Amino acid sequence: MVEERADLKHILKLNLAVIIISTSGTLGRYIELSPFLIIFLRSFIAIWALLIFCKIKGLKLNFSNKKDLLKVLFAGVLMCAHWLTYFQSLKLSSVAIGMLSIYTYPVITTFLEPLIRKTGFNKIHLFLGILVLFGVYFLVPEFSLDNQQTIAVCFGVGSAFLYSLRNILMKQQASKYNGSVLMLFQMFVVSTLLIPVLFFFDLSVIPSQLAPVLVLGLLTTSVGHTLLVSSFKYFSATTASIISSAQPIYGILLGYFILNEVPSINTVIGGLLIATAVFTEIFRSFKK
Repeated sequence: MVEERADLKHILKLNLAVIIISTSGTLGRYIELSPFLIIFLRSFIAIWALLIFCKIKGLKLNFSNKKDLLKVLFAGVLMCAHWLTYFQSLKLSSVAIGMLSIYTYPVITTFLEPLIRKTGFNKIHLFLGILVLFGVYFLVPEFSLDNQQTIAVCFGVGSAFLYSLRNILMKQQASKYNGSVLMLFQMFVVSTLLIPVLFFFDLSVIPSQLAPVLVLGLLTTSVGHTLLVSSFKYFSATTASIISSAQPIYGILLGYFILNEVPSINTVIGGLLIATAVFTEIFRSFKK
């Protein structure tokens, strides 16, 4: 399946999605709740926001066949696991480490997408993916599981693998169904899987954290991820993932201004390598 031609509007739309989603790192660190509870609340809030939007727009909430529905539901399972491991990485480290470590996913997507979609390898994507990988290399202080930052990076890389699989699955569906509908069904799966957290965590602290949780559910999840899924109609999952690698840059800036987290020199070097890959792919998108 060949994606439709992307123009300036689609590139700007994808980058807007990247900026919005980048708020997840700062919010994940800022919200003083368990990752399980955060993910449940963000998905539950997103369900209602997306449902109202779909009803207003008159979007059909059905799928043309059972196979497509099962793919979207499985993507929801992957999204749940991705978010849980990602937020665990954030809790163990910083916005910079947590966000940059999951951006090994362009490398993973570079290898997985041709295998799953049976398309050819693009040498420039392989190069850009490796460049991102080198950027992540600078994040790890030492390769030891006794180091909390290293564990955080491991969670981040695991999250990246799950995210890559989910995005490739959504690429296959984005040309058939509206992005908001796809996200609605995925959020339903996430919240359903996490219903048990309501019985194991203290819910009395939720009101004090409600404002940032609402931002996470309404803006970051409902708007940001819907825009990202919609962009798969015009970009390959690999191209979208490389451009999305700008998220840590925005996230680190937000972490600095809101949480006063100052990145180390190694983190800056890693970020510059990732930014190089991102802007190279954006430039290539304009040239297509």
